[in-house]
Amino acid sequence: MIYLIDDDPSVRQALHLLLQTYELPVTCFESPADCLAHLDRKQPGILITDLRMPLMSGLQMHEQLQAQGLDWPTIIITGHGDLHACRRAFKAGVTDFLTKPVEEQTLLEAIEAAQAKLRHLAERREAQCSLQSLTEREREVLELITKGLGSKEIATTLEISVRTVDTHRAKLAEKLGTGSVAEQTRLLLCASHP
Repeated sequence: MIYLIDDDPSVRQALHLLLQTYELPVTCFESPADCLAHLDRKQPGILITDLRMPLMSGLQMHEQLQAQGLDWPTIIITGHGDLHACRRAFKAGVTDFLTKPVEEQTLLEAIEAAQAKLRHLAERREAQCSLQSLTEREREVLELITKGLGSKEIATTLEISVRTVDTHRAKLAEKLGTGSVAEQTRLLLCASHP
């Protein structure tokens, strides 16, 4: 879902039509307050927001959502952009900063980058959920597995039997949905890197 926030009705309508042309799902809001009041927090999406709006800027809305734990990709569009505003936006974690009038191809490329970031966030959440199901000992075994240690080395390091290590490895494979060391390592890395 794309959440489009702009206080200018003509800009909002033009961008809405453009996004619909590419069959991108879009919901429009005329202000950050309207968006925050009606935003479906269970439906992660991409924010495309004007920088300057009355009462709250698009960047302030982005920062407020981040403070609430919603690290959704944000594309800032503005007719009044300057280097300071651009720098502040990127430091706040926005995905892109575009000037009006927004070129179609530039906007589509920014949306593609935001979609990639959204997929990564979903993969990270999924990996974190999988890892939360592990016991503390299983987590220790997993971390040693991803460092390249075999069952005997893990048993020695943790002062447990090889048989116990193998039992933990089997439980890890079941809980994580894979016995592949490479895939288990990818899950651990994905869960821990933003």
